[in-house]
Amino acid sequence: MAIPTYEEVMLPLMRIGADKQEHSMRQVVDRLATDFKLTDMERKELLPSGRDEVFNNRVGWARTYLKKAGLVEITRWGYFKITERGLALLKENPAKIDTKFLYRYKEFGDFKAYKRTAGGEEVSEPGGPVEALETASQAAKDSLAIELREQLKKTSPRLFERIVVDLLLAMGYGGNLKDAGEAVGGIGDEGIDGIIKADKLGLDTIYIQAKRWDKSPVGRPEVHKFAGALQGKHAKKGIFITTSDYTKEARDYVSSIENKIILIDGNELAQFMIDFNVGVTVENTFYLKKVNSDYFAEE
Repeated sequence: MAIPTYEEVMLPLMRIGADKQEHSMRQVVDRLATDFKLTDMERKELLPSGRDEVFNNRVGWARTYLKKAGLVEITRWGYFKITERGLALLKENPAKIDTKFLYRYKEFGDFKAYKRTAGGEEVSEPGGPVEALETASQAAKDSLAIELREQLKKTSPRLFERIVVDLLLAMGYGGNLKDAGEAVGGIGDEGIDGIIKADKLGLDTIYIQAKRWDKSPVGRPEVHKFAGALQGKHAKKGIFITTSDYTKEARDYVSSIENKIILIDGNELAQFMIDFNVGVTVENTFYLKKVNSDYFAEE
């Protein structure tokens, strides 16, 4: 089944607390995952930021909303228990609990302002505010990646080589811009476009092939030629970068050879440029803050 929304988690979470005992969030998350029959893949699915699991996040927001409505209380860090109000609600045997339902409690209405669509129904997200923000952020990043990829296809070969250098330096490769700039661009020797240091001390080198292609994917012959060039240089490591994509045969080939060749396609190239701030600029910055529990801990 699909990962349940934070609203779908609310009533099952309340029912777990019906025993009036203190419950740890870690145990509750595991129990709910079992009750919802989530697969290991669904259980481990991450938010766009990669910093938290989707299901963990949704259970956390379900508890937060229930707390704001006075239905559960936080007993200590990572633990909660149901309140008398929560027990009274369970006696009503509600069919479901969702955000709209929680507005019956004044405390929740004070916490969360109404957000209604033109049709009068409240808009709710499957995972709460954090997931909504991260999803919106990822959507903006994906859109930017498409725009970057189109821009890359229009660049001159010389500028594309410079972009490759800037990116690899930003990722921690190479010594400095002068060294890298001399090493990349215009070599064109047996399928190798450039060489860059694998580290700032120059203890190892990485050979580079860059293809600024528009639509045609890079096939096995091109990658095979690059692998042969590496062997001719007695090299073990290479990076093949393209603004296009790779055929399945090309990807299968690099996984079957001894040399370590990393294939970076156009989408990955654009994503790396965004992650390492190459060719992009920050338009806006948003901070999501939470209470620092340690600050309020009394000695």
